[in-house]
Amino acid sequence: MGNAIDILLVLLVLTDLVLLGSSRLRNAIRIVALQGLALGLLPLLAHGRGRLWPAILLGAGSAVLKGFVFPALLRRALRETRASREIEPFVGYIASLLLGVGALALSFGFGARLPLPWAAPSPWMVPAGLFSVWTGLFLIVARRKAITQVLGYVVMENGIFALGMVLVEAMPLLVELGVLLDIFVAVFVMGIIVFHINREFDHIDSDQLEALREGAP
Repeated sequence: MGNAIDILLVLLVLTDLVLLGSSRLRNAIRIVALQGLALGLLPLLAHGRGRLWPAILLGAGSAVLKGFVFPALLRRALRETRASREIEPFVGYIASLLLGVGALALSFGFGARLPLPWAAPSPWMVPAGLFSVWTGLFLIVARRKAITQVLGYVVMENGIFALGMVLVEAMPLLVELGVLLDIFVAVFVMGIIVFHINREFDHIDSDQLEALREGAP
């Protein structure tokens, strides 16, 4: 079980790095869907022995929402907006990757010093979760396209999901399902907002919304 968990967490870290260097929105959606499907196995591998059916329910809910439902909504928004690439982001892709490597090193350093109430199922779990949270936040603030920012929100939740597996003994699985429902509603609403932004302004560059203030030329 431990080796399988480590493989999933390594996949999570690698896909985060790929997202930092990716400009193709369609590929980014596929990568986030892969993350969702992979993390759907994490509850079963980490805690399936003691509470099998709750772990299956949590993993299946996570895999369906983040592996199929969210990507379908984002692909539809992508078709409606006719956007294909993230052009001229606030932070370039090479700089993003360099910052990502630095953040990964800090995540391992901080994860090794973070006191936990009990041993994590894998030594990679806390660093990988922290790095995914950082990656999601970075995509939200360092990219122009609203779709990429929505993807960042989902990636950040993937990191929170991985961190939650460390504390799942103290936090009922029902709480995790509630978080998934909140994320579903948030992504659904964001997809509607992206569609309306594109319909009204012919673009989905969120930074240009600053021009909507009163008196702007």
